Amino acid sequence: MWRLFSRFRGPSGYSASNTAEEVTHGIDATGLTAVITGASSGIGTETARVLALRGVHVVMAVRNMTAGGAVKDAIVKENPNAKVDVMELDLSSIAAVRKFAAEFKSRDLPLNILINNAGVAISFTLSEDKVELTFATNHLGHFLLTELLLETMKITARKSNIEGRVVNVSSALHWLADKIRFDKINEDTGSYVFQLYAQSKLANILHANELARRLKEEGVKITANSLHPGVITTGIYQHCYLRVVVNSFLGKFLKNVQQGASTTCYIALHPNLKGITGKYFVDNNFSKQSPYAKDKEVAEKLWDFSMILVRNK
Repeated sequence: MWRLFSRFRGPSGYSASNTAEEVTHGIDATGLTAVITGASSGIGTETARVLALRGVHVVMAVRNMTAGGAVKDAIVKENPNAKVDVMELDLSSIAAVRKFAAEFKSRDLPLNILINNAGVAISFTLSEDKVELTFATNHLGHFLLTELLLETMKITARKSNIEGRVVNVSSALHWLADKIRFDKINEDTGSYVFQLYAQSKLANILHANELARRLKEEGVKITANSLHPGVITTGIYQHCYLRVVVNSFLGKFLKNVQQGASTTCYIALHPNLKGITGKYFVDNNFSKQSPYAKDKEVAEKLWDFSMILVRNK
């Protein structure tokens, strides 16, 4: 039943069954540069492959350089004209994020597209900065990375007169998070893995929404949007029981990786989304955010809270 339903096209003309190649068919993105986090596996790899296929200079920001190098080799083998670089990035470490940003800027590259894709789903533990690890990796690292690269994106947009795009990969699980635990973010309150993950994915949407508001207010030619890629079996679940749940009970609803990367690539490249900002997408179409995700006061509070966390480290 889902297989049939998934083929119903939304207003964009695409559906859940479309692949990343299909939603970017005919798009020439030659001359654009994109940073993609978590590009060494899963939908990050497919996103990197398809963007490179469309002419984008892809910078893969990965924790595992060996795996990243193998992905680069595979992309170039398939597409000898592909422009792909691999750079090391551990999003759970504030120092590592700062190091990555400094190295990227030292290369004097333009930056048109930033895809905050990497994510983890693990039981409660603290990062080296003493921040709850899922929140640190999925939100805080991406928040800081975006802040550090934003000026480069602004300069690129101004010089090229081409709209920049920030894309946050979130999840429909954000609906399960009824709040951000500002006062207990680093306390082990007995939360399950999916609760920690849901909170971080809610933060991804709040971040995109507040960034979109600030950029629009500033008059900058950069958009910021978020998305749910669909239910996909990827390495993100490898450290928790969610993998069993996904494989055992949701198998019939799973997308493949090619379909899972489609909404990311659609938001990153499609000309129909020019000027569209502060939106949440599912299956290549606009979708509803949870009421909490749309709360402007919470988004602003999260922004200030995140700023304090990264400045104090």
